[in-house]
Amino acid sequence: MRSGSAEGWTRSRAQAAGRTRRRPAVLVAARAYVGSAQLGRARAVLERLGVWWDRAMRPPPWLGSGTPGRDLVLAGASLTGGLALLSLGSHLAITPRTDVPTAAFLPSLLAVSVAVGLRRVAARTGLALGTAALVVDVALGTTLGTALIYTQVLYDSCLYGPPRLWRWLLRVAVALSLLAAGAGTLLAGNWRGVALVVPVVLVAVLPVLSGISVRQYRDQAAAERARAEQTARLAELDQREAVRAERSRMARELHDVVANHLSAVAIHATAALSVPGLDRAQVTSALRVIRESSVQGMAELRQLVGLLREPTPGAADPAEEATRVRLDELDLLVDRMRAAGLAVRAEVAGGPRPLPVGVDLAAYRIVQESLTNALKHGAGEVELIVTYRPAEVVVTVANPVRSGGGGLVGAGAGLIGMRERAVLLGGEFAAGPADEGWRVRAALPTGEPA
Repeated sequence: MRSGSAEGWTRSRAQAAGRTRRRPAVLVAARAYVGSAQLGRARAVLERLGVWWDRAMRPPPWLGSGTPGRDLVLAGASLTGGLALLSLGSHLAITPRTDVPTAAFLPSLLAVSVAVGLRRVAARTGLALGTAALVVDVALGTTLGTALIYTQVLYDSCLYGPPRLWRWLLRVAVALSLLAAGAGTLLAGNWRGVALVVPVVLVAVLPVLSGISVRQYRDQAAAERARAEQTARLAELDQREAVRAERSRMARELHDVVANHLSAVAIHATAALSVPGLDRAQVTSALRVIRESSVQGMAELRQLVGLLREPTPGAADPAEEATRVRLDELDLLVDRMRAAGLAVRAEVAGGPRPLPVGVDLAAYRIVQESLTNALKHGAGEVELIVTYRPAEVVVTVANPVRSGGGGLVGAGAGLIGMRERAVLLGGEFAAGPADEGWRVRAALPTGEPA
């Protein structure tokens, strides 16, 4: 028990020492002179009023970066420092004059301090006010406090003013330095008079150069942030476009895989239910078509689902399974459509040859969708022509339209999907009325020289 108590006491002392090390040095020193309770109560009151740093040593909101409160505090601190220098005696003046009272320097000191407070809201007005105050102060004897505060005015004018202002200030500062060097040499009669340029460089040139450097770094950082935001925005747009394209592709595939086979199922089921007195052979034929369409649709849907899943190591590529259908299998497609009751006259012109996978799949899906539409909306017969040309393959499907507007109602998604497939491959697609019927024509480039 005694050992555990000693260890607990040691741990609590170490934690207390750690908290003491993490406290700011100012608070530690203040706590040494003022009671802990009094300091804590005073700090709590100041924090509630928003006039003191919080426990993380962050300034209050009104004193944050870029706020008018910070400018006013800086102006007040400048005025306080100038008054302190002025109250110490006239010996702090650069060129003291005994006939000028100390109170005569107060207006210029106050004016240049006000100019500091205007650094963000009116940089040019603050610069004009500070320059006028400095001219008056130089005429009276040039106090050190006013000269130092004026360097802050120049710095702020270069940092927060328009670009033309800091360029103009740089030219004026350099010109004044050269003028001071020449005047000092003429007045002294030798090269030692160049020392007159030192006060001008300290008061004018260095603040201007410092402000320009900080402004350039700030502008460069802002440009980098804007570039990063633009890059992020473009990446987000690319991602949205990729998602949109993928959703469109999935919609096309789902429509081709599911809708076509379900249309055949719906047509034969509707026929079996609406026609009374069907014999056993007719019912069996309808059920056989329904079963074949269902099985084929399930197989293609399973391939599409496998394409969306993560591939299993060592298994077949689901992309190849999903894109396995091609124009070579048109005979099977035509046989299914004939079994569904559609009279198909198929013709192949030109020499059949292997096609690129994308072209082969798109041509097959366009033929499949066109034959399905002919089954749903046509008069029971359709003409299919596949033409192999040197640089393209052309698919044409034409069928008469059923009179009276009968058949299943479609949403137009099939035409949209066929057009998208042709456009993605750089081909041409046309669908519309022709010769008292409906014709679909798609020309898909094969990427081979003509």
